[in-house]
Amino acid sequence: MAKGVHRSRRTLGAALVVAALASVATACSGAGPDHAAPPSPVSGQQGPKQAPKQAPKQGAAAPESQAQKAEKARLRKAARALAAKKWGLAEPPLEAPAPPAVKPRITTRKGFETRSEGMPPVFTTVPTKEKIVFLTIDDGSEKDPELLRMMEELRIPYSAFLSDYVVSDDYAYFARMQKSQKGGVALHNHTLNHRYLPGLSYSRQEREICGMQDVIEKRYGKRPELFRPPYGNYNDDTLRAAKSCGIKAVPLWAAEAFPDRMEWREWDRDLHPGDIVLTHFRGEEDWKGSMADMVRRVMNVITAKGYAVAKLEDYV
Repeated sequence: MAKGVHRSRRTLGAALVVAALASVATACSGAGPDHAAPPSPVSGQQGPKQAPKQAPKQGAAAPESQAQKAEKARLRKAARALAAKKWGLAEPPLEAPAPPAVKPRITTRKGFETRSEGMPPVFTTVPTKEKIVFLTIDDGSEKDPELLRMMEELRIPYSAFLSDYVVSDDYAYFARMQKSQKGGVALHNHTLNHRYLPGLSYSRQEREICGMQDVIEKRYGKRPELFRPPYGNYNDDTLRAAKSCGIKAVPLWAAEAFPDRMEWREWDRDLHPGDIVLTHFRGEEDWKGSMADMVRRVMNVITAKGYAVAKLEDYV
């Protein structure tokens, strides 16, 4: 037989051996036609992209059981009882119910209307059937660190309505206040200089309200949507100016708290569901007691009447 023929047969035999070995290797690896390994890339080309490995999915957290919820409520109640004893309250503050999924519709209180339509509503009470009230503190003159500790430990929500002429000497105090509670303390608008607004022109009222909007946004990061006119006095220009500055609502008050007494707007001299309670940042040089004395007075009244303090911004 010719040498070329023998050489061809030897080459063919070697090729068959290689193919057989490759077939055995594939069978041992469990790979079949659908699981073939990708071919090696030709020089200068990238191989096919491999799908990234995905981390195993974490199981969803199991919902809290009724027993777990009850235990958390028990611990909160115990903590409030200890804080109430520390701060000299007659009883621990009651815990407010969960806020509504949809905020109630706020309308202007009868007798507080102005000529213009579509203005921010003026109100003294939030429409609700829950036995809750809302605590608000005006101006910012007294900067008592004891107040921040007391309200945080008692877990009493409140809202501050600030005037720049008295807060400007210590903006940092209200920054601490803003972050002093879980969920935050909201800082709202009470004008730059606490003027009697109905006595000012529209442009000067706008300056007082919009200027304070700018201060709060610059110092505390958020432009308020709530505004309280000084002394509770306003006119049509006040509301038009407030609306132009981004104000959505004008909460006044149904009761006012002092360290030694309560004052009432309503004839029955009592609290009602949704009432807004006003007090001020004042110290012993201005009234008969400290900020802590005021909190003790108002909370003893609120709790004795079966009410809890809720967060105004959850409802308005």
